[in-house]
Amino acid sequence: MSDDKALFDKGLPIRRAVLGAEYVDGSMAKADDFMMAFQRATTSIAWGWAWGDPTLDRKTRSLLNLAMLTALGKTPEIKLHVKGALNNGVTVEEIKATLLHATAYCGIPAGLDAFKAAHEVLVAEGALKGKK
Repeated sequence: MSDDKALFDKGLPIRRAVLGAEYVDGSMAKADDFMMAFQRATTSIAWGWAWGDPTLDRKTRSLLNLAMLTALGKTPEIKLHVKGALNNGVTVEEIKATLLHATAYCGIPAGLDAFKAAHEVLVAEGALKGKK
């Protein structure tokens, strides 16, 4: 894939705003030449092209991501995007409703994994009080 500097430059600030500059900059700093190809691709395609399209707002995109990641069973990415959803103004109730909706279509095991991942992040971020 050819390097698209314009999409990368558009995507990097969006990626930092949603996922947190510390996470994004850390991922970029740890990347060797091999992994930097992925960093450039994800920043350009996912963040510059997809997230950079103004048709959907960031809150909507966060909710879509949580549903799709539940369907795919991608627990580490669910955790990352729960934090991103909070950064985008998504409420705990909206996250819960999205995960319940995804559970209905993706199945109980996928929903359970997503709920556990989201719960862990919501408690860690202080958005939800966990039971002791």
